[in-house]
Amino acid sequence: MNIIVALLIFTVIVVIHELGHFLLAKKNGIGVPEFSVGMGPRLITYAKTKEDGHVIKLLCSQKEFESRKNWQDVTKYSWKLFPIGGSCAMIGEDEENDAENSFNSKGVWARFSVVFAGPFFNFILAFVFSVIILSYSGIDYPIIRQIYNNQPASQSGLEEGDIVKSVNGKKITIGREISTYTQLHPLTGENVEVVVERNGETKTFNIDPHYKAYLFGFTYPSNEKESPKISQVTEGGAFDKAGIKAGDIIKSAGGKDISNAGELGSTMNTINKDGSGTRFTVERDGTLQEFMVTPEEYETYTLGFNAAFDEKGGNALDVIKYSFVEVKYWITTTVASLGQLITGHLSMNDVSGPVGIVNVVGSAIDQSKSLGIMAVIMQMLYMSVLLSANLGVMNLLPLPALDGGRLVFILIEAIRGKPVDREKEGFVHFAGLVVLMLFMVFVMYNDIIKIIK
Repeated sequence: MNIIVALLIFTVIVVIHELGHFLLAKKNGIGVPEFSVGMGPRLITYAKTKEDGHVIKLLCSQKEFESRKNWQDVTKYSWKLFPIGGSCAMIGEDEENDAENSFNSKGVWARFSVVFAGPFFNFILAFVFSVIILSYSGIDYPIIRQIYNNQPASQSGLEEGDIVKSVNGKKITIGREISTYTQLHPLTGENVEVVVERNGETKTFNIDPHYKAYLFGFTYPSNEKESPKISQVTEGGAFDKAGIKAGDIIKSAGGKDISNAGELGSTMNTINKDGSGTRFTVERDGTLQEFMVTPEEYETYTLGFNAAFDEKGGNALDVIKYSFVEVKYWITTTVASLGQLITGHLSMNDVSGPVGIVNVVGSAIDQSKSLGIMAVIMQMLYMSVLLSANLGVMNLLPLPALDGGRLVFILIEAIRGKPVDREKEGFVHFAGLVVLMLFMVFVMYNDIIKIIK
């Protein structure tokens, strides 16, 4: 089921991308022989002709599709067998064609608008979905909601309710930008400048990010109302060494009774600040067992506060404003991640293709199922925003075979006053397509290996 959902999300995003090309092609008088949803054999094909009016053809073969005389000069709309992506075929897009309605017969800026429309429509889709998400779930205002005990922020003077304005000079508009900034610019141990607004006044704090903690090496549900059941035990960690396993249900910790994940979280925030052993009582296969666990020392860098919380109550203007911010956030994050990849701060193991995306979408849906159908829908829309903005950015990269590569050739033509030889341009795009396909095979292989491991 998760695979089907992921494919549908991918299809919607690609079809909207192709719709952008289609609408601008039509507006500029470029012939479009076919606009299709999906891939493979045609299930349903629709066309409107002068002679026959509206025509619907089931299981139309390629031979019939090409040979029907009254279909030659009209756009056919097809629904194909496999719900994966879609396409917009334009006359003369990838071949020499001197017809008046061919792609290359149009002016420079007409062609530029047609090519650019695909990625731009991805950004529009991301914006529309963001409006829906923010209207339902709330806006991620960068307000500090939680300062963790004994962590750097608690010693700095920051307070809950402060509105974060910047981190090390990076402007902050939504809460998630803070964690994204620290992921793309890892803390090095130097003080971090955090500017906040408090009661209408701007205040600046310098946080020493050094932090030492004692870890037990396990995870549990994030939903406070769920059972305090251990989701995962870190191999070689304190719980693993003590004999506690994933699936065990924690009934007490440090002498405090535990009934849900929320109580477990509160308890874990208060015990073992000095690394001493703690007694845990767990339920395994219906019986209670006790374990004495000594946590392991762990040193890291962190800010020690959380400002990423969705808050309902924003008016319509706020929703629209922050929907633009959401799209901008994903665009800039994608661009920054590409920069990190080029400079070597990220590795190819951090890149995901279709298989990895399906796995991520499936995991996101599974995690939201317990919260109800609306949570699942919002998660699907959220993934769609991320992927649509990502696809828009990736297609604008100035690489052969991508929309960005085509835009480069069009801009060169605008500067030179004459087009690059079509045959040479076609060869460049074909070579780029081959390299892109090889890269996708590598990424897919890498995704499969990561899932297996």
